[in-house]
Amino acid sequence: MKKVINLFNQNNQIDYKTEILSGLTVALALVPEAVAFALIAGLSPLTGLYAAFMMGLVTSILGGRPGMISGATGAVAVVLVALVKTHGVEYVFATVILAGILQVLAGTFRLGKLIRLVPHPVIFGFVNGLAVVIFTAQLAQFKDDAGNWLTGSPLYIFLGLVLLTMAIIWLLPKFTKAIPASLASILIIFGIVTLFNLDTKTVGDIASIKGGFPPFHLPSVPFEWETLSVIFPYAAIVAGVGLIESLLTLNIVDEITESHGKSNKEAIAQGTANILSGLFSGMGGCAMIGQSLINISNGARARISGIVASVMLLMFVMFGSSLIEQVPMAALTGLMIMVSIGTFEWASLKVFTKFPKSDILVMVLVTLVTIVLHNLALAVVVGVIIAALVFAWDNAKHIRVTKYVDDKAVRYYEVNGPLFFASTTAFIEKFNVSGDPKEIVIDFKNSRVADMSAIEALNKLTERYRKLGKKVHLRHLSADCKALIKNAESVIDVNVMEDPTYKVMLDD
Repeated sequence: MKKVINLFNQNNQIDYKTEILSGLTVALALVPEAVAFALIAGLSPLTGLYAAFMMGLVTSILGGRPGMISGATGAVAVVLVALVKTHGVEYVFATVILAGILQVLAGTFRLGKLIRLVPHPVIFGFVNGLAVVIFTAQLAQFKDDAGNWLTGSPLYIFLGLVLLTMAIIWLLPKFTKAIPASLASILIIFGIVTLFNLDTKTVGDIASIKGGFPPFHLPSVPFEWETLSVIFPYAAIVAGVGLIESLLTLNIVDEITESHGKSNKEAIAQGTANILSGLFSGMGGCAMIGQSLINISNGARARISGIVASVMLLMFVMFGSSLIEQVPMAALTGLMIMVSIGTFEWASLKVFTKFPKSDILVMVLVTLVTIVLHNLALAVVVGVIIAALVFAWDNAKHIRVTKYVDDKAVRYYEVNGPLFFASTTAFIEKFNVSGDPKEIVIDFKNSRVADMSAIEALNKLTERYRKLGKKVHLRHLSADCKALIKNAESVIDVNVMEDPTYKVMLDD
């Protein structure tokens, strides 16, 4: 029994009122987004709603980050658009199931730790770009069904309700936290629109959300190699995008809550959720940073809020569609604008003159890629690659070699800094092969032979000394360096010469 309780209450301190009210707020905010993402992918609204229910429920129960919210997302929808057009919805279900399997494998093989490779400037750029994307996505609500900007009284009513929503969310916590400000704002705006019979856009104007329990459905696709060749590329992208967004969201929530989530456990939960989503007529998805921030800002910290959100979403679909379809879009628009304001890392603007220029470049570039392409995963990958290249370049410049000759006419080269692909050229240039005495020692006490490029550089250098009949001794190689050299002997000739006086440092 204790294990069951601990599943939902890891801290043994749950504020059930906060969790339930926050879950209800998240459920209301999930509805228009799930519908919109399904329409973006060319699927029925229920496909997005079923995905939001299944993703939210499974990851809330099994995930590695209590309080984080998952559902149907725009990043996944964009990937699936082309597949929907060419092969139809059945192939989407099969793709989502395969993507889930790949994510479970990633978590099983503990690949979630790779998120540690994402540097802080990339996270800053990701968060800032996402904030702008969330904000600009709300501008579509200021247009009519024909795609024209609202004017006159419709504009003033909608804008006034949006601003009032934002004011409530900002001011209410200063007076009371008995009810989440975001939920209070939705209820107040709903009451005003109903009381004064205001003519403004509602959730029902987007699409009907009425439906039943998600039906179990095996994808109607041929179980053959050709089908796999079609869906695998999409599944791999969906799996990658989903994991990147989910694990970055986990990191952001970790920072806000000053706690630590489990990335591999989250990867397995995301995969399991996607598998079940595909089996129960959903379009799949991943963690949603906007909804997660709503939940966390409301004070939710346990699994209860996510479970309540997903269950209430299903209740809306099955029993409360007529009521939920009357919720003013202005309230949800104002809520998401406040989320975008809270998401933006304003502190990053203050460090422009303090961060290294390379970090500023990475941060700005990730932000621009996120805004322009609306591809969060690509933005992160681009940022990590550039950050890695900058790091490699900086470390390549820092390799130094100290030279001296002892009383036995042996020249010493003490290497400082890592020897790897980017620093090999500078390393070789430090040596005077023709002018050196008959015996030299290359000391790696303050260095490390990091990769095959470094091995090849050592091979070329020692070969040049060998041709001149000179002895080379390598000293203080670490255990992994010696193993790397030993492994390389089968493909390249590494000349490591020793004598009783100068020995390579060995570890027992």
